[in-house]
Amino acid sequence: MAVFAATAGSALSAPAAAEGETPPGQVEFPTHCLPPQEAGLPPADGPTTARITVDNPAPQVGDTVTVTYQVVRTPAANPAGGELPADVLTPTGRILLAGAQSGEVTVVGAKRNDPVRAGEPLPAVTMTGTFTVTAPGETTLAPGGYTLHTSHPLDLDTTCTAAEPSATPVPARLTATALPTANLRSVFLAAASGKPGAKVKVTAAGFPPGTALTVAGRAGAAETADRVSATADELGTAAVELPVTDKATTAVIAYEGPAWSASRGSGPAAYTVIDVAPMTTGTRKVTATVEPGALGMTQAGEDITLGAVPYGDGGAAPGRIGTVTVTDARGGPAGWSLTGKVTDFTGPGGVRIPGASLSWTPTCVAAAGSPSACTPGSAGVVGPEGALLASTANAPLVGGTFTIDATVTLRVPPYTPPGAYTAVLTLTLS
Repeated sequence: MAVFAATAGSALSAPAAAEGETPPGQVEFPTHCLPPQEAGLPPADGPTTARITVDNPAPQVGDTVTVTYQVVRTPAANPAGGELPADVLTPTGRILLAGAQSGEVTVVGAKRNDPVRAGEPLPAVTMTGTFTVTAPGETTLAPGGYTLHTSHPLDLDTTCTAAEPSATPVPARLTATALPTANLRSVFLAAASGKPGAKVKVTAAGFPPGTALTVAGRAGAAETADRVSATADELGTAAVELPVTDKATTAVIAYEGPAWSASRGSGPAAYTVIDVAPMTTGTRKVTATVEPGALGMTQAGEDITLGAVPYGDGGAAPGRIGTVTVTDARGGPAGWSLTGKVTDFTGPGGVRIPGASLSWTPTCVAAAGSPSACTPGSAGVVGPEGALLASTANAPLVGGTFTIDATVTLRVPPYTPPGAYTAVLTLTLS
Protein backbone atom coordinates (compact mmCIF):
# COMPACT_ATOMS: atom_id res chain seq x y z
CA MET A 1 0.00 0.00 0.00
CA ALA A 2 1.34 3.45 -0.90
CA VAL A 3 0.22 7.03 -0.29
CA PHE A 4 0.04 9.50 -3.18
CA ALA A 5 0.65 13.20 -2.62
CA ALA A 6 -0.11 15.82 -5.27
CA THR A 7 0.09 19.61 -5.17
CA ALA A 8 -2.34 21.80 -6.58
CA GLY A 9 -5.06 10.88 -23.11
CA SER A 10 -6.44 11.10 -26.27
CA ALA A 11 -8.52 8.36 -28.06
CA LEU A 12 -7.07 6.55 -31.05
CA SER A 13 -8.71 7.47 -34.31
CA ALA A 14 -10.23 4.82 -36.56
CA PRO A 15 -8.64 4.19 -39.94
CA ALA A 16 -9.73 6.59 -42.65
CA ALA A 17 -12.11 5.34 -45.34
CA ALA A 18 -11.26 5.46 -49.01
CA GLU A 19 -13.09 8.02 -51.09
CA GLY A 20 -16.69 6.92 -51.65
CA GLU A 21 -16.60 4.32 -48.88
CA THR A 22 -18.50 4.50 -45.59
CA PRO A 23 -16.02 5.13 -42.75
CA PRO A 24 -15.67 2.31 -40.20
CA GLY A 25 -18.25 2.57 -37.43
CA GLN A 26 -20.59 4.88 -39.38
CA VAL A 27 -24.33 4.14 -39.64
CA GLU A 28 -27.57 5.95 -40.46
CA PHE A 29 -30.87 5.65 -38.57
CA PRO A 30 -34.22 7.52 -38.57
CA THR A 31 -34.46 10.20 -35.91
CA HIS A 32 -37.21 12.28 -34.30
CA CYS A 33 -35.92 15.64 -33.02
CA LEU A 34 -37.95 17.89 -30.70
CA PRO A 35 -36.92 21.56 -30.77
CA PRO A 36 -37.35 23.66 -27.61
CA GLN A 37 -40.85 25.07 -27.09
CA GLU A 38 -39.44 28.60 -27.04
CA ALA A 39 -38.30 28.21 -30.66
CA GLY A 40 -41.84 27.69 -31.99
CA LEU A 41 -40.55 25.14 -34.52
CA PRO A 42 -42.21 21.84 -35.51
CA PRO A 43 -40.50 18.49 -34.78
CA ALA A 44 -37.83 17.48 -37.28
CA ASP A 45 -37.79 13.94 -38.63
CA GLY A 46 -35.00 12.56 -40.77
CA PRO A 47 -31.89 10.43 -40.80
CA THR A 48 -29.03 10.88 -38.36
CA THR A 49 -25.63 9.84 -39.65
CA ALA A 50 -23.53 8.73 -36.70
CA ARG A 51 -20.16 7.13 -36.12
CA ILE A 52 -19.03 5.23 -33.01
CA THR A 53 -15.42 4.16 -32.40
CA VAL A 54 -13.53 2.73 -29.41
CA ASP A 55 -9.88 3.15 -28.55
CA ASN A 56 -9.44 -0.54 -27.61
CA PRO A 57 -11.56 -3.18 -29.38
CA ALA A 58 -9.91 -6.06 -27.45
CA PRO A 59 -9.70 -5.04 -23.78
CA GLN A 60 -9.37 -7.15 -20.65
CA VAL A 61 -11.99 -7.13 -17.93
CA GLY A 62 -11.22 -4.15 -15.71
CA ASP A 63 -9.82 -1.99 -18.52
CA THR A 64 -11.25 1.47 -19.19
CA VAL A 65 -12.41 2.00 -22.77
CA THR A 66 -12.79 5.44 -24.35
CA VAL A 67 -15.68 5.66 -26.81
CA THR A 68 -16.31 8.44 -29.35
CA TYR A 69 -19.79 9.26 -30.70
CA GLN A 70 -19.82 11.54 -33.74
CA VAL A 71 -23.06 12.94 -35.12
CA VAL A 72 -22.01 13.62 -38.70
CA ARG A 73 -25.45 14.82 -39.83
CA THR A 74 -28.66 15.61 -37.91
CA PRO A 75 -32.16 16.72 -38.97
CA ALA A 76 -32.21 19.16 -36.04
CA ALA A 77 -32.21 22.84 -37.06
CA ASN A 78 -30.90 26.02 -35.46
CA PRO A 79 -33.51 26.83 -32.75
CA ALA A 80 -32.44 30.46 -32.37
CA GLY A 81 -34.41 33.20 -34.12
CA GLY A 82 -31.30 34.42 -35.94
CA GLU A 83 -27.76 33.32 -36.62
CA LEU A 84 -26.19 31.06 -34.01
CA PRO A 85 -22.72 32.38 -33.07
CA ALA A 86 -19.62 30.22 -32.93
CA ASP A 87 -18.90 28.02 -29.87
CA VAL A 88 -22.34 28.08 -28.23
CA LEU A 89 -23.37 24.47 -28.99
CA THR A 90 -22.76 21.74 -26.36
CA PRO A 91 -23.71 18.13 -27.27
CA THR A 92 -24.46 15.26 -24.88
CA GLY A 93 -25.56 11.75 -25.76
CA ARG A 94 -25.88 8.10 -24.82
CA ILE A 95 -24.29 4.96 -26.21
CA LEU A 96 -26.18 1.70 -25.62
CA LEU A 97 -24.23 -1.40 -24.56
CA ALA A 98 -25.58 -4.92 -25.15
CA GLY A 99 -24.28 -8.47 -25.25
CA ALA A 100 -21.71 -9.52 -22.64
CA GLN A 101 -22.16 -6.14 -20.92
CA SER A 102 -25.30 -4.02 -20.90
CA GLY A 103 -26.02 -0.45 -19.89
CA GLU A 104 -25.44 3.06 -21.16
CA VAL A 105 -22.38 5.27 -21.58
CA THR A 106 -22.83 9.03 -21.26
CA VAL A 107 -20.79 11.03 -23.79
CA VAL A 108 -20.18 14.77 -23.80
CA GLY A 109 -18.70 17.12 -26.38
CA ALA A 110 -16.89 20.44 -26.15
CA LYS A 111 -18.65 23.75 -26.79
CA ARG A 112 -17.27 24.15 -30.30
CA ASN A 113 -19.11 25.04 -33.53
CA ASP A 114 -18.96 27.32 -36.53
CA PRO A 115 -21.72 29.98 -36.89
CA VAL A 116 -25.06 28.56 -38.08
CA ARG A 117 -27.51 30.69 -40.06
CA ALA A 118 -31.17 30.84 -39.07
CA GLY A 119 -33.13 27.76 -40.15
CA GLU A 120 -30.03 25.81 -41.17
CA PRO A 121 -29.29 22.29 -39.77
CA LEU A 122 -27.13 22.18 -36.69
CA PRO A 123 -23.49 21.18 -37.42
CA ALA A 124 -21.65 17.91 -36.82
CA VAL A 125 -20.57 17.28 -33.23
CA THR A 126 -18.17 14.89 -31.47
CA MET A 127 -18.76 13.46 -27.98
CA THR A 128 -16.57 11.19 -25.86
CA GLY A 129 -16.97 9.13 -22.72
CA THR A 130 -15.46 6.16 -20.91
CA PHE A 131 -16.67 2.96 -19.30
CA THR A 132 -15.08 0.08 -17.41
CA VAL A 133 -15.26 -3.40 -18.95
CA THR A 134 -16.97 -5.71 -16.45
CA ALA A 135 -17.58 -8.95 -18.37
CA PRO A 136 -15.69 -11.10 -20.89
CA GLY A 137 -17.16 -11.69 -24.36
CA GLU A 138 -18.55 -9.52 -27.15
CA THR A 139 -20.24 -6.21 -26.31
CA THR A 140 -22.01 -4.15 -28.98
CA LEU A 141 -22.20 -0.35 -28.97
CA ALA A 142 -25.15 1.37 -30.63
CA PRO A 143 -26.04 5.09 -30.85
CA GLY A 144 -28.66 6.32 -28.41
CA GLY A 145 -30.40 9.66 -28.12
CA TYR A 146 -28.50 12.94 -28.10
CA THR A 147 -29.23 16.50 -26.98
CA LEU A 148 -27.91 19.64 -28.67
CA HIS A 149 -27.79 22.52 -26.17
CA THR A 150 -27.41 26.08 -27.45
CA SER A 151 -26.66 28.98 -25.15
CA HIS A 152 -27.53 31.97 -27.38
CA PRO A 153 -29.64 34.00 -26.97
CA LEU A 154 -31.24 31.61 -24.44
CA ASP A 155 -30.37 28.18 -23.06
CA LEU A 156 -32.26 25.88 -25.44
CA ASP A 157 -32.24 22.09 -25.80
CA THR A 158 -33.02 20.18 -28.99
CA THR A 159 -33.56 16.50 -28.12
CA CYS A 160 -33.18 13.75 -30.75
CA THR A 161 -34.15 10.09 -30.30
CA ALA A 162 -34.16 7.08 -32.59
CA ALA A 163 -37.53 6.73 -34.29
CA GLU A 164 -37.19 2.92 -34.13
CA PRO A 165 -34.88 2.11 -31.16
CA SER A 166 -35.10 -1.66 -31.69
CA ALA A 167 -33.85 -1.27 -35.26
CA THR A 168 -30.90 1.01 -34.49
CA PRO A 169 -27.83 -0.41 -36.27
CA VAL A 170 -24.70 -1.49 -34.38
CA PRO A 171 -21.63 0.40 -35.63
CA ALA A 172 -19.04 -0.82 -33.08
CA ARG A 173 -18.15 -3.95 -31.14
CA LEU A 174 -15.47 -5.01 -28.71
CA THR A 175 -14.45 -8.42 -27.41
CA ALA A 176 -13.15 -8.53 -23.86
CA THR A 177 -11.04 -11.25 -22.26
CA ALA A 178 -11.14 -12.26 -18.61
CA LEU A 179 -8.32 -11.41 -16.23
CA PRO A 180 -5.99 -14.29 -15.41
CA THR A 181 -7.06 -16.05 -12.21
CA ALA A 182 -4.84 -17.78 -9.71
CA ASN A 183 -4.88 -21.59 -9.64
CA LEU A 184 -4.95 -22.56 -5.96
CA ARG A 185 -4.88 -26.34 -6.53
CA SER A 186 -2.05 -28.04 -4.64
CA VAL A 187 -0.86 -31.35 -3.19
CA PHE A 188 0.95 -32.08 0.08
CA LEU A 189 2.85 -35.29 0.88
CA ALA A 190 3.28 -36.88 4.32
CA ALA A 191 6.68 -38.18 3.19
CA ALA A 192 9.07 -36.98 0.50
CA SER A 193 10.61 -40.40 -0.19
CA GLY A 194 10.02 -44.14 0.17
CA LYS A 195 10.92 -47.59 -1.10
CA PRO A 196 9.27 -48.95 -4.26
CA GLY A 197 5.67 -49.93 -3.42
CA ALA A 198 5.44 -47.64 -0.38
CA LYS A 199 2.11 -45.89 0.14
CA VAL A 200 2.51 -42.12 0.46
CA LYS A 201 -0.27 -40.13 2.11
CA VAL A 202 -1.35 -37.34 -0.26
CA THR A 203 -3.63 -34.40 0.53
CA ALA A 204 -5.05 -32.54 -2.48
CA ALA A 205 -6.49 -29.08 -1.76
CA GLY A 206 -7.99 -26.09 -3.55
CA PHE A 207 -10.27 -28.06 -5.90
CA PRO A 208 -13.99 -27.40 -6.49
CA PRO A 209 -16.08 -29.34 -3.90
CA GLY A 210 -17.36 -32.67 -5.18
CA THR A 211 -14.92 -32.81 -8.10
CA ALA A 212 -13.56 -36.21 -9.21
CA LEU A 213 -9.75 -36.14 -8.98
CA THR A 214 -6.80 -38.16 -10.18
CA VAL A 215 -3.68 -38.34 -8.00
CA ALA A 216 -0.73 -39.55 -10.04
CA GLY A 217 3.02 -39.88 -10.13
CA ARG A 218 5.03 -37.87 -12.58
CA ALA A 219 8.52 -38.03 -14.09
CA GLY A 220 9.37 -34.68 -15.63
CA ALA A 221 6.41 -33.67 -17.84
CA ALA A 222 5.09 -37.25 -18.24
CA GLU A 223 2.90 -39.24 -15.87
CA THR A 224 4.05 -42.60 -14.50
CA ALA A 225 1.96 -45.70 -13.83
CA ASP A 226 1.25 -44.68 -10.22
CA ARG A 227 -2.30 -43.32 -9.81
CA VAL A 228 -5.44 -43.41 -7.65
CA SER A 229 -8.84 -41.70 -7.86
CA ALA A 230 -10.44 -39.46 -5.26
CA THR A 231 -13.31 -37.02 -4.75
CA ALA A 232 -12.92 -33.53 -3.25
CA ASP A 233 -15.02 -32.98 -0.12
CA GLU A 234 -17.11 -29.90 0.71
CA LEU A 235 -13.90 -28.00 1.52
CA GLY A 236 -12.29 -28.92 -1.81
CA THR A 237 -9.78 -31.34 -0.28
CA ALA A 238 -9.15 -35.07 -0.66
CA ALA A 239 -6.88 -37.38 1.36
CA VAL A 240 -5.64 -40.60 -0.32
CA GLU A 241 -2.82 -43.11 -0.18
CA LEU A 242 -0.85 -43.44 -3.42
CA PRO A 243 1.19 -46.64 -3.88
CA VAL A 244 4.40 -45.57 -5.60
CA THR A 245 5.79 -48.57 -7.46
CA ASP A 246 7.26 -46.92 -10.55
CA LYS A 247 10.94 -46.17 -9.87
CA ALA A 248 10.77 -43.34 -12.43
CA THR A 249 8.35 -41.30 -10.26
CA THR A 250 9.96 -38.04 -9.12
CA ALA A 251 6.85 -36.04 -8.14
CA VAL A 252 3.14 -36.34 -7.34
CA ILE A 253 0.35 -34.27 -8.90
CA ALA A 254 -3.46 -34.04 -8.67
CA TYR A 255 -5.91 -32.89 -11.30
CA GLU A 256 -9.56 -32.82 -12.34
CA GLY A 257 -10.77 -33.95 -15.74
CA PRO A 258 -9.31 -36.54 -18.10
CA ALA A 259 -5.75 -35.15 -18.11
CA TRP A 260 -3.54 -32.70 -16.21
CA SER A 261 -3.64 -29.07 -17.36
CA ALA A 262 -2.15 -25.87 -15.96
CA SER A 263 -5.58 -24.47 -15.15
CA ARG A 264 -7.15 -27.61 -13.56
CA GLY A 265 -4.18 -29.35 -11.97
CA SER A 266 -1.83 -28.87 -9.06
CA GLY A 267 1.85 -28.21 -9.22
CA PRO A 268 4.20 -31.16 -8.59
CA ALA A 269 5.22 -32.16 -5.07
CA ALA A 270 8.71 -33.72 -5.14
CA TYR A 271 9.01 -37.42 -4.22
CA THR A 272 12.00 -39.75 -4.36
CA VAL A 273 11.78 -43.52 -4.83
CA ILE A 274 14.63 -45.08 -2.81
CA ASP A 275 15.95 -47.96 -4.87
CA VAL A 276 16.77 -50.88 -2.54
CA ALA A 277 18.76 -52.76 -5.19
CA PRO A 278 22.32 -53.40 -3.98
CA MET A 279 24.79 -50.80 -5.13
CA THR A 280 27.90 -51.72 -7.06
CA THR A 281 31.00 -51.66 -4.86
CA GLY A 282 32.53 -48.20 -4.83
CA THR A 283 29.35 -46.34 -5.91
CA ARG A 284 27.01 -44.10 -3.96
CA LYS A 285 23.53 -42.82 -4.84
CA VAL A 286 23.15 -39.03 -4.56
CA THR A 287 19.67 -37.51 -4.12
CA ALA A 288 18.75 -33.81 -4.16
CA THR A 289 15.28 -32.35 -3.55
CA VAL A 290 13.99 -29.03 -4.90
CA GLU A 291 11.56 -27.56 -2.38
CA PRO A 292 8.73 -25.25 -3.56
CA GLY A 293 8.68 -21.70 -2.22
CA ALA A 294 6.14 -18.89 -2.03
CA LEU A 295 4.64 -16.02 -4.05
CA GLY A 296 5.44 -12.56 -2.68
CA MET A 297 6.25 -8.97 -3.54
CA THR A 298 8.25 -6.02 -2.27
CA GLN A 299 8.03 -2.34 -3.20
CA ALA A 300 10.81 0.24 -3.29
CA GLY A 301 10.04 3.23 -1.10
CA GLU A 302 6.78 4.08 0.61
CA ASP A 303 5.02 7.39 -0.16
CA ILE A 304 4.68 8.57 -3.77
CA THR A 305 4.96 12.27 -4.56
CA LEU A 306 3.45 13.57 -7.79
CA GLY A 307 4.49 16.72 -9.63
CA ALA A 308 2.85 20.07 -8.88
CA VAL A 309 0.34 21.83 -11.15
CA PRO A 310 -0.41 25.58 -11.22
CA TYR A 311 -3.55 26.94 -9.58
CA GLY A 312 -6.17 28.00 -12.12
CA ASP A 313 -4.79 26.06 -15.06
CA GLY A 314 -4.96 22.61 -13.48
CA GLY A 315 -3.45 19.88 -15.61
CA ALA A 316 -1.46 16.67 -15.28
CA ALA A 317 0.51 15.85 -12.12
CA PRO A 318 3.01 13.15 -13.19
CA GLY A 319 4.83 10.52 -11.13
CA ARG A 320 5.75 6.84 -10.71
CA ILE A 321 4.48 4.18 -8.33
CA GLY A 322 8.02 2.94 -7.64
CA THR A 323 9.52 -0.43 -8.48
CA VAL A 324 7.55 -3.49 -7.37
CA THR A 325 9.38 -6.85 -7.37
CA VAL A 326 7.27 -10.01 -7.56
CA THR A 327 8.97 -13.33 -6.78
CA ASP A 328 7.19 -16.55 -7.72
CA ALA A 329 9.02 -19.59 -6.30
CA ARG A 330 6.00 -21.92 -6.02
CA GLY A 331 7.07 -24.18 -8.86
CA GLY A 332 3.49 -25.01 -9.85
CA PRO A 333 1.22 -24.24 -12.80
CA ALA A 334 -0.54 -21.15 -11.42
CA GLY A 335 0.13 -17.71 -12.81
CA TRP A 336 -0.52 -14.55 -10.79
CA SER A 337 -2.09 -11.12 -11.20
CA LEU A 338 -1.18 -7.83 -9.53
CA THR A 339 -3.97 -5.27 -9.34
CA GLY A 340 -4.21 -1.78 -7.89
CA LYS A 341 -6.94 0.59 -6.77
CA VAL A 342 -6.82 4.13 -5.44
CA THR A 343 -9.07 6.16 -3.15
CA ASP A 344 -10.19 9.73 -3.84
CA PHE A 345 -7.56 12.44 -3.27
CA THR A 346 -8.48 14.58 -0.23
CA GLY A 347 -7.14 18.09 0.21
CA PRO A 348 -7.68 21.22 2.32
CA GLY A 349 -11.19 21.60 3.73
CA GLY A 350 -12.18 18.13 2.53
CA VAL A 351 -11.99 19.08 -1.16
CA ARG A 352 -11.70 15.91 -3.23
CA ILE A 353 -10.21 14.93 -6.59
CA PRO A 354 -11.84 11.66 -7.73
CA GLY A 355 -9.64 8.57 -7.73
CA ALA A 356 -10.80 8.00 -11.32
CA SER A 357 -8.69 11.06 -12.25
CA LEU A 358 -5.56 8.92 -11.79
CA SER A 359 -4.33 6.87 -14.76
CA TRP A 360 -1.23 4.74 -15.25
CA THR A 361 0.91 3.09 -17.92
CA PRO A 362 2.38 -0.15 -16.49
CA THR A 363 5.63 -1.90 -17.44
CA CYS A 364 6.82 -5.38 -16.46
CA VAL A 365 10.14 -7.16 -17.08
CA ALA A 366 10.96 -10.79 -16.26
CA ALA A 367 14.46 -11.47 -14.92
CA ALA A 368 16.75 -13.61 -17.05
CA GLY A 369 15.99 -17.31 -16.65
CA SER A 370 12.41 -16.80 -15.42
CA PRO A 371 10.14 -19.54 -16.84
CA SER A 372 7.17 -17.16 -17.08
CA ALA A 373 6.69 -14.11 -19.30
CA CYS A 374 5.26 -11.01 -17.61
CA THR A 375 2.44 -9.06 -19.26
CA PRO A 376 1.84 -5.43 -18.17
CA GLY A 377 -1.73 -4.22 -17.70
CA SER A 378 -3.31 -1.82 -20.14
CA ALA A 379 -2.74 1.91 -19.86
CA GLY A 380 -5.81 3.64 -18.44
CA VAL A 381 -7.71 4.76 -15.37
CA VAL A 382 -6.91 3.18 -11.99
CA GLY A 383 -9.67 4.59 -9.79
CA PRO A 384 -11.47 3.01 -6.82
CA GLU A 385 -12.68 0.09 -8.97
CA GLY A 386 -9.09 -0.93 -9.64
CA ALA A 387 -7.12 -2.02 -12.69
CA LEU A 388 -4.59 -4.69 -13.65
CA LEU A 389 -0.94 -3.70 -13.15
CA ALA A 390 0.75 -6.92 -14.39
CA SER A 391 0.20 -10.68 -14.67
CA THR A 392 1.63 -14.02 -15.75
CA ALA A 393 -0.35 -16.83 -17.35
CA ASN A 394 -0.95 -20.37 -16.13
CA ALA A 395 1.51 -22.87 -17.63
CA PRO A 396 2.88 -26.37 -16.88
CA LEU A 397 5.71 -24.77 -14.89
CA VAL A 398 5.71 -21.11 -13.88
CA GLY A 399 7.88 -18.87 -11.75
CA GLY A 400 10.58 -16.24 -11.79
CA THR A 401 11.38 -12.75 -10.61
CA PHE A 402 9.61 -9.77 -12.16
CA THR A 403 10.24 -6.03 -11.99
CA ILE A 404 7.08 -3.93 -12.32
CA ASP A 405 6.57 -0.18 -12.45
CA ALA A 406 4.10 2.35 -13.83
CA THR A 407 4.13 6.00 -14.72
CA VAL A 408 1.04 7.73 -13.28
CA THR A 409 -0.80 10.94 -14.11
CA LEU A 410 -3.35 12.73 -11.94
CA ARG A 411 -5.68 15.07 -13.85
CA VAL A 412 -6.19 18.06 -11.58
CA PRO A 413 -9.27 20.17 -12.50
CA PRO A 414 -8.77 23.91 -13.11
CA TYR A 415 -9.12 26.13 -10.04
CA THR A 416 -8.67 23.28 -7.60
CA PRO A 417 -7.87 24.99 -4.24
CA PRO A 418 -4.12 25.10 -3.54
CA GLY A 419 -2.68 22.57 -1.10
CA ALA A 420 -1.60 18.95 -0.78
CA TYR A 421 -4.00 16.20 -1.88
CA THR A 422 -3.44 12.64 -0.68
CA ALA A 423 -4.89 9.24 -1.59
CA VAL A 424 -4.08 5.60 -0.82
CA LEU A 425 -2.99 3.18 -3.55
CA THR A 426 -3.46 -0.48 -2.62
CA LEU A 427 -1.72 -3.24 -4.60
CA THR A 428 -3.05 -6.81 -4.36
CA LEU A 429 -1.10 -9.90 -5.52
CA SER A 430 -3.11 -13.07 -6.13
